[in-house]
Amino acid sequence: MAIEVIPLTTAIGAEIRGVDARRPLEPHTVAEIRAAWLRHQVLLFRDQDVTPEQHLRFSRYFGSCDEYPLVHYRLVEHPEIFLLSNEPGPDGRPSETRNAARHWHSDLSFTGRPSTGALLRCLRAPRVGGSTMWANQALAWERLSPAFRELLAPLWAVHELFSKTKNLRDLDQGQIRDMKRANPRVEQPIVRVHAETGRPALYVSEAVTTHIVGMTQDESDALLGFLFRHQVRPEFTMRHQWRPHDIVMWDNRCTLHQAVADHDHEESRVLHRTTLTGEPCGRPVPEVVAPGAGAMA
Repeated sequence: MAIEVIPLTTAIGAEIRGVDARRPLEPHTVAEIRAAWLRHQVLLFRDQDVTPEQHLRFSRYFGSCDEYPLVHYRLVEHPEIFLLSNEPGPDGRPSETRNAARHWHSDLSFTGRPSTGALLRCLRAPRVGGSTMWANQALAWERLSPAFRELLAPLWAVHELFSKTKNLRDLDQGQIRDMKRANPRVEQPIVRVHAETGRPALYVSEAVTTHIVGMTQDESDALLGFLFRHQVRPEFTMRHQWRPHDIVMWDNRCTLHQAVADHDHEESRVLHRTTLTGEPCGRPVPEVVAPGAGAMA
């Protein structure tokens, strides 16, 4: 039986029907899902009441799963699963992921191996709000003028973990230092070409992109400010209101996403995410050596 693909917007996203993630999939079904994924970038699977083991098996049809590099936020029993929760921890302390992903971003762009994609499963959702948005960055690129695309094509920008995160004082400072040390700044191309479709896409985000290589800060701020506004125009986006047992799968190479601050933390919002291993992308930021550094006294 062929799957059913139902577009959710004209720009991005489709619902997939006829798939039960609790059961093993036939190769032809995996191929159909992957084709729909490459076309629509974001796929929704409703009513998938799966275990963590079934979530992982379903994810692995589309690539290997990373142990999430921000080690403090992994699910203890399954380190390949990233826990996003607003529920207090066992010690009663507020969850550090309750306000995660508030800025538009592409997962792990602050590393030299950004993820290919992700599969996010909803366990508990608030009655109102708690939604997530995605934006099509291939379409955002295509809607720029040819002259502006020519300007952007050779440029690179610096991506840095926590560089735009507000209220870092609310997080464990030792954990923050550990994660920043393990994930130093990288330079990424502003335009990333998709390895499977060949489509170029914008590859900057307000969450972690700090400046454009080779420009003054004023020049960079002006250009990035325009791109940050342009890349999430409403006509490029979709917004998903979570229900328990939803799974959403997205292509991280050509989309941005954002957890919308539209819900009350008094109601539970708990999700599990698997991260598909990506290909190398980007380069280390060259270290600037101060004049005379290393010279003998």
